[in-house]
Amino acid sequence: MNELIDSNAKTIGQFLEDHKCKDIHIIDVSGECSWADCFVIATVNSVGHLKGVAHELWSELNNLGLEVNNRHKNPQGDGWELIDCGSIVIHLMSSELRDFYSLEKLWQKKDL
Repeated sequence: MNELIDSNAKTIGQFLEDHKCKDIHIIDVSGECSWADCFVIATVNSVGHLKGVAHELWSELNNLGLEVNNRHKNPQGDGWELIDCGSIVIHLMSSELRDFYSLEKLWQKKDL
C-alpha cells in the first residue's frame, strides 16, 4: 500500500473515531486483492448513527480528493454500508453484522 493510500486510510479512521465509531481497523489487502488496497472497518451504534456517519463521511472523502464510486443519497438501513473509494473500501457495520461476517478474519494474512 502506498503512502498516500495509507495516509488517507488513517485520516478516515480518525474521522470515524471522532464520530463515535468503535473498533476501527485498517487492513492492507493489496497483496490478496486486485480491486482494492485497503479496507477501513468500523462499528456503528445504530442505523441512525450509520446513516449520519456515512453522510458526513462523504464530505471528508471529497476533502481528501477521493471519489466515491457508489454514492447513495440514503444509505441502506440494514446495518452495513460499504463505501467504495477505489483503492480504499470503507465498511460501516453494526456489531451484529461485524461479528457475523468477521471481515478481519477473512482478510487476515495466512502463513504458508
